[in-house]
Amino acid sequence: MSAEYQVNGSVAVITLANPPVNGLGLATRTAAVAGIRQALADDAIKAIVITGAGKAFSGGADIKEFNSPKALTEPTLHTLINVVEQSTKPVVAAIHSVCMGGGLELALGCNYRVAAPGAQMALPEVKLGILPGAGGTQRLPRVLGLEMALNMIVSGTPVASEKLAGTALFDEVTAPGADLLAAAVAFAGKVADVRPLPTVRERKVDYPNHEAFLQFSRNTVQAMAGPFPAPLKCVEAVAAAVTMKFDDGLKFERELFMQLVQSPVSKALRHAFFAERVASKVPDVPADTPVRAIASAAIVGAGTMGGGIAMNFANAGIPVKLLETKQEALDKGLATIRKNYENTVRKGKLTQEKAEQRMALVSGTLNYADIAQADIVVEAVFEEMGVKEAVFRQLDAVMKPGAILASNTSTLDLDQIASFTGRPQDVIGTHFFSPANVMKLLEIVRGRETGKDVLASALALSKKLKKTGVVSGVCDGFIGNRMIEQYSRQAGFLLEEGCLPAQVDKAVEHFGFAMGPFRMGDLAGNDIGWAIRKRRYVQKPDVTYSKTADLLCEMGRYGQKTGAGWYDYKAGDRKAYPSEQVNAMIVQHSQDIGVERRKISDQEIVERLVYALVNEGARILEEGIALRASDIDMVYLTGYGFPLFRGGPMFHADTVGLPNVLDAMAGYAQGRHGEAWTPAPLLVRLAAEGRGFNS
Repeated sequence: MSAEYQVNGSVAVITLANPPVNGLGLATRTAAVAGIRQALADDAIKAIVITGAGKAFSGGADIKEFNSPKALTEPTLHTLINVVEQSTKPVVAAIHSVCMGGGLELALGCNYRVAAPGAQMALPEVKLGILPGAGGTQRLPRVLGLEMALNMIVSGTPVASEKLAGTALFDEVTAPGADLLAAAVAFAGKVADVRPLPTVRERKVDYPNHEAFLQFSRNTVQAMAGPFPAPLKCVEAVAAAVTMKFDDGLKFERELFMQLVQSPVSKALRHAFFAERVASKVPDVPADTPVRAIASAAIVGAGTMGGGIAMNFANAGIPVKLLETKQEALDKGLATIRKNYENTVRKGKLTQEKAEQRMALVSGTLNYADIAQADIVVEAVFEEMGVKEAVFRQLDAVMKPGAILASNTSTLDLDQIASFTGRPQDVIGTHFFSPANVMKLLEIVRGRETGKDVLASALALSKKLKKTGVVSGVCDGFIGNRMIEQYSRQAGFLLEEGCLPAQVDKAVEHFGFAMGPFRMGDLAGNDIGWAIRKRRYVQKPDVTYSKTADLLCEMGRYGQKTGAGWYDYKAGDRKAYPSEQVNAMIVQHSQDIGVERRKISDQEIVERLVYALVNEGARILEEGIALRASDIDMVYLTGYGFPLFRGGPMFHADTVGLPNVLDAMAGYAQGRHGEAWTPAPLLVRLAAEGRGFNS
C-alpha cells in the first residue's frame, strides 16, 4: 500500500506514503480512496485527516504516468478528489513541506486545510508545458482571489504557506515547531459536527472589472510566453473560474489540459525534466557509493574560466584558493571576481553582505604548497597538453593523499593527463562552461582509471554547486564539443556555399537557439577554435574544414574581446553589427576556391546544423561516450543554448522521425562535402526498427 490508514480517537488519519514526494500515482490514489471509504463505513469515525509521510504532503501527480494507461485507470486523480469532496464526513488536509500540483489540487478538494509554516505551495504544471488538470485553475482563484491565483498558476512559482495565512486557502496555520498532525486531528474534532460541510467549489470569485484584468493578463502573458503555449492556456482556464459555472469550468480546464499534454512542447519539457534527474545515475556506480568530503577547493589559473569556477565554490560556501604564476595575473583574476559580485549586487540579485561573505571565501597564492591541503583542485590553464602536463606533475607532487585532481579541459585526452600523475584513480574531468559562474552544465569526464568514489564525489559536487552534472567518457571534445565541431563545420561550409554569418545566426535563432554559431564564436573567442583546428589539422588531416574561420583569425578578429569577430562591435555595446569587411572576405574566399555561391534556405541551414549534431550524437551514444541519449540532450539544453521547447537534439530527431532525418541527410550527402553526411550506424539501425534514441 502507498497510503496508510490509522485511527486517532474518532478521527481517521490517511497518510500518503509514496516516497520521495508522495506522488499521486495509481497505487497511492487507490489506497487513499480505499482509506476514505473505510472511514465513511465506520460509524465511530467522525472526521478524516489526509497528510503525507516524510518530507512532503504531496508533490502532485506522477508524471511518468502521463500519456500512459495508468493516468486514466480508476481511481484517477479526479475520482480521488471527487471522493474527498463528496465525503459525508469532514476531510481536513494536514499540509507540510511540499504541497504542489495534484497535491495542492487534492488539498483544495478537502473541506478544511491546516498547514505548517514553511510549506511550499505551488501549481508548477506550466513548467512542464501543461496546466493544472484536476481543478486547480478553478479552485485556487476561489480561495486566493483572481489575481494571486493567476500569478501562481502562470508562473508555477512556490509560495510559502505563512505568506498565504489569512486567505481562504487555510483554516489554520500552526505555530513554528508545533505538531502538525496533532493540530489537524484536534481541528478535525472541533469541526466534526459542523454542517453543512464547506467546499471550495461553492465559493465565488469576486473581482471588480475582471474582463479588463483578464485581457491585460492575456496581453502580458502572450508577450512573454514565446513558443510556450501553456501560460496563455493557464490564463484562459483561470478566466473560466470567473465566467463559467464550476462544473463547466472543470470541463473546460480538462479540455485545455488534454490539448497541452499531447503537444510536442509539453513532451519536450517532460523529457528534459526526467533527463535532468536520470543524468546523475551511472549504472556501475551504486547510489550508496562513498563520496569524498569536499570542504575546501583550489583552482589553478585565475583567468576567465578559473575565476568563474572559483565563484561556484564560493557561492556554495566552500573556501577556494586561486593559484597563479604571476602576481599581476592573480590580482586581475581576484579583481574580476569582485567586479562580478558587485555587478550582481547592483542588479539586486545579491545583498552586499552575502557578496562580502562569498568574496571572503576566495583567496590567492603563487605557491603550489599553499593549495596542498585542498580536497579538490581544478586545473583551468591554457588548452595545450604541455601546459597541462606541467601542472599535473606539480599537483601530483604536492597535493595531499585522497585529493581529487580535476581538469577543466574541453577537448584533450583526460587519460593522458592522468598519466602525468602517480594517482590516475584520483583524476577526473570537470568541464565547466563559460561563463562558469552562470552556465548550468558541468560535463564530468570519467577517465579509464577514475575511481568510482571520485566519480560519485564529482556528481555530488555538481549538485552542491547547483550544476547539472552529465557524465562523459574520454574522446576528443567529449560530448558537447565533439558534437559542436560537426555543427561548426557545417556552418563554415554554408558560408562558402552562399550564406553570410547573419543569415545563419538568424535562421538558427528563429529555430530557438539562444545564439547562432557565429555570435557564439565571437562570445567564446574565435582564437580558441583556431587553436583546436590547428591541432586537428595535424592529428586528423583527412577531416576538412572551411578556411573562413582561419582567415578571420588571421585578420586579428577574435570576437568581442578584440571588438571585432564575425561581427563588428562598439565600445560598451555587445550588439553584433554585420561587418562589410568580413562579408567581403567570405565572398572572395568562395571565389578563390571556385565555389559558385547560391541562395540557401533557412530550412537547409537549420537541418544541416542540427542533423550534424544528431549524427555525431548517435556515434557518441554507440561508442558509449554518453550513457544515454537524454544525457546528450541535457548537455545541449544546459550548455549550448539548444531550445528547451524542442527537448534537445536527440529528442528533436525523435520528434521529427529518424527516417525523415536520414532522408534529409541523404539529400545533403549529394552536395558539397557530402562525406560529412555518412550516417551513424546506430541512426540507421534505429530508423529501420521504427524506434527513436529515447525509446
